Amino acid sequence: MNKNLTTLAARFSVLALAAAACAAQAGTLVINTDASNPAPKAAWEAMAKGFMAANPDVTVKINTFDHEGFKTSIRNFLTAEAPDIVTWYAGNRMAPFVNAGLFEDVSDVWAKEGLNDKLKSAAASMTQKGKQWGIPYTYYQWGIYYRKDIFAKNNIAVPKDWKELIAASAKLKAAGVTPFAIGTKALWPTGAWFDYLNMRVNGYEFHMDLTAGKVPYTDKRVQEVFDRWDDLTKPGYFLANHASYDWQDALPAFVKGEAAMYLMGNFAVDPMKKGGLTEAQIGFMQFPKINNVPMAEDAPTDTIHIPAKAKNKVDAKRFLAYAASAKVQTEVNAILGQLPVNKDATKPSDVYLKDGFAMLSNAYALGQFYDRDAPAEMAKAGMEGFQRYMVKPETRKEVLERLEQVRQRVYK
Repeated sequence: MNKNLTTLAARFSVLALAAAACAAQAGTLVINTDASNPAPKAAWEAMAKGFMAANPDVTVKINTFDHEGFKTSIRNFLTAEAPDIVTWYAGNRMAPFVNAGLFEDVSDVWAKEGLNDKLKSAAASMTQKGKQWGIPYTYYQWGIYYRKDIFAKNNIAVPKDWKELIAASAKLKAAGVTPFAIGTKALWPTGAWFDYLNMRVNGYEFHMDLTAGKVPYTDKRVQEVFDRWDDLTKPGYFLANHASYDWQDALPAFVKGEAAMYLMGNFAVDPMKKGGLTEAQIGFMQFPKINNVPMAEDAPTDTIHIPAKAKNKVDAKRFLAYAASAKVQTEVNAILGQLPVNKDATKPSDVYLKDGFAMLSNAYALGQFYDRDAPAEMAKAGMEGFQRYMVKPETRKEVLERLEQVRQRVYK
């Protein structure tokens, strides 16, 4: 090849590389999600359409997986053919990908967009090693739903602390009403009780340390959690035979007025209403204070991340900033029927979502739920143990010793 052709070839190569770089920065943005259900799928399509309208130089391509398929394949595509954006979860569920170097540090997006203030309640659950690794875009509240009419009939005020909750429970039991509906056949409702008792007794940081395997289940601070649980289990303040009911099976007791309270996620409101209850009958309250620790809440949070091996990180960061905005989170969560994390988002009109928005926007921090915060094997053993304890409180010692054996094996 002569000198002129060599020079032309070199120039062409440089131009090709430059074109490829431009295409990577302002071309296609590939997003992998598990938004296979109708509402999440519609929400993501709306978000992609809005982003492309605001950024006409970018084409968004969404790859949608079913939930279980996504869980099993995410590590593979993060290490091989990484997309530019992936959906996942906050807290300890995020940690393995951060520790493996598979998620990109996006602290610069948080700083530039003022997200430590706007997404304050979720900041702790998005932070590892002093840095932020994604954007939370939707969550929903957990809390105690209660029968306003039954409380009024028995002259019970909404409990603000543990002492008042126990007194209310005793009054209800004396009136022939079971204080708490619950169904533990599917185990996970027990996780909510453990989460809230532990976060109210020992605080958010201790709860995160425990679910991360750093604290023995035989620790005296865990024993104190079960001391408070004893306040409810031993007097029989939970629905009898709850181990034979799924959570939906326990709803009729609440609807019929046989039980007055239900610790559950906001998704329970719709079946409560379909069962015949009205907003005049259903109230919502924050899980009451126990010890003098900051009030953290359970709020399973869906998140958006940039894989460390993403090809188009420039546009991916633009997308994260877009998805974190108050306007977009308002619109997306109207489709999802859930709550925006951005505290400047428009408050939802639904009375229960409105209460949840106020509570979560002011929360100290957010737990992701026991079976998200703990590894799968530990979560399974934990919830099996919680159920056994709730059925037979006298087994508490052996339950905690068993959980400690599992902890030592799981977190090697």
